[in-house]
Amino acid sequence: MIDAPAVIDATALARLLQLASPMLPVGAYSYSQGLEAAIEDGTVHDEASAAKWIGDVLKQSLCSFELPLLKRMCAAWQQEDHAGIQHWNEFFCAGRETAESHAETLQMGYSLCRLLKSLAEGNHEVSYRIDALTPGSFPSAYACAVAIWNIPVAAAVQAYAWSWLENQVSAAIKTIPLGQTDGQRILFSLAGQLSGLVDAACRLPDDEISNFAPGLALAGCRHETQYSRLFRS
Repeated sequence: MIDAPAVIDATALARLLQLASPMLPVGAYSYSQGLEAAIEDGTVHDEASAAKWIGDVLKQSLCSFELPLLKRMCAAWQQEDHAGIQHWNEFFCAGRETAESHAETLQMGYSLCRLLKSLAEGNHEVSYRIDALTPGSFPSAYACAVAIWNIPVAAAVQAYAWSWLENQVSAAIKTIPLGQTDGQRILFSLAGQLSGLVDAACRLPDDEISNFAPGLALAGCRHETQYSRLFRS
C-alpha cells in the first residue's frame, strides 16, 4: 500500500519539482509513446480524440503497469533491496513491447543516472547505488532519485504521472496540432482524475499488474516504420 499523505518539507518539494520538470535533461520531449502513430492514422485528430487516447493510455497502461512498478521500485530503493531493484527493473524492461519503447526507457534511465551522479558532487555512496543499476529503466532511475532525495513515495508517484500526462499533451499540441488552450483543457480534465487513478495503481497486487494495451502496442509498432515523424517513439 502506498504511504499515507504527508506534509512534504520544502527541500524535498523542490527536489520533486525538479524531478518532474520538463526541463529535466532526459529527453522525454523527444518521445510520443505511440501517440504520433495514432495521429498519423487519424485515430487522434482533435482535442476530444486526443483527450480520449491519452486518458485511455493513462488508465490501461500507465496505471496498470508502470505506476505499480514505480511504487515497488521506490520501496526497493528505500530499503536498499538490490535484488528487488533488479527484479522490478527487469520486469519493467521486459514489458516494453517495441524496440523503440525499450530503447526509450533505457536512454532516459541512463540520462537520469548521469544527472544524479553529477548532482551528487563526488558522493561515492550515491554513485555506487546508481552504478548498481545497469542497464536502468527510467522508472528505476526515478525511484533511485526519490530515495536519494528523501521524497515521499506518494508524492513522487503522483508527480511521475503528471509528468507523463504533461508530455503526452505537449506531443499532441505539436503534432495534431492543437492550441495551447486546447492542451490546457485536456490537462485540466485528466489531472482531476489523477489522484484516484494513482492511488488505485499503487494498491494493485502483484498478480494484477498488466501492460495489456493492444492498441498502444500496435501504434508503437506502426511508428517504427512511419515515414515522416517528429518523435522517436
